[in-house]
Amino acid sequence: MDRLLPRLVFWGLNLWILGYTLVLGLALFMQFAYGELPCPLCMLQRYAMILSTLGALWIVRQAGADTLTPARYMQGLGLGTLGAFAGAVFGGRQVMLHILPGDQGYGPPVLGLHLYSWAFITFAVVIIFAAVLGVLAPAAMPEAPKRQGSAARVASVIGLAFLAVVAVNAVMIVFLEGFAWVLPDDPTSYDLFRS
Repeated sequence: MDRLLPRLVFWGLNLWILGYTLVLGLALFMQFAYGELPCPLCMLQRYAMILSTLGALWIVRQAGADTLTPARYMQGLGLGTLGAFAGAVFGGRQVMLHILPGDQGYGPPVLGLHLYSWAFITFAVVIIFAAVLGVLAPAAMPEAPKRQGSAARVASVIGLAFLAVVAVNAVMIVFLEGFAWVLPDDPTSYDLFRS
């Protein structure tokens, strides 16, 4: 029973990685399938999700390699919290831009809320989750499954899926910005292909 909490924390961190992988994947799907090009604040929120998830991935990889120390654990939680806080600031700013009655918002709503509103909610959840893990440390330091087991393979697939989504986002931002330093406020095309 005393090993249950560390295992739950390990899978909670994997759920964090998987959750943001799915959110970033959904954003890419909406971008390519529906032509919903991200604005600069949208991209900043994606970057914050990536930064936040790198903290969780750092912890999971250290636990899998059996090299996780309390200091590395707190560093990963700190990085995750920092990314989530930055994302909450960007998401909150975008919510505030569209809060007036009658404002249609940016992009189509999903389940009644715009993507930036959902992003703000996820950042708040991550901040709370990381804070709880910090309070429970060091008793709740994650324990990875055996390296050769199917659970370890599942954790590896989750990490690789996240890295693949990050790579697609990196390529997409080059296509979107072209050779400019910044995105336009309301992008309408992929500038790399515009003549």
